[in-house]
Amino acid sequence: MEKDYKTVNIPSDLYEKIEERLEGAGFDTVSEYVTYVLREVLSSLEEEDEEVFTEEEEEKVKERLRALGYLD
Repeated sequence: MEKDYKTVNIPSDLYEKIEERLEGAGFDTVSEYVTYVLREVLSSLEEEDEEVFTEEEEEKVKERLRALGYLD
């Protein structure tokens, strides 16, 4: 299956810093490295979104903790 690619522009100094990290990081190209990093960041953000309580859920947790004597 062929992937569809888009182009993203980054500052030259950032590109050069990434190039310096390639050898030790196990990536062949800047694109591979950037793709990996972006996937990791997005995955982390999605996990954070899943863990966030609504105000109603948070209040229920607090009420339960008060009932158990953990909160005043």
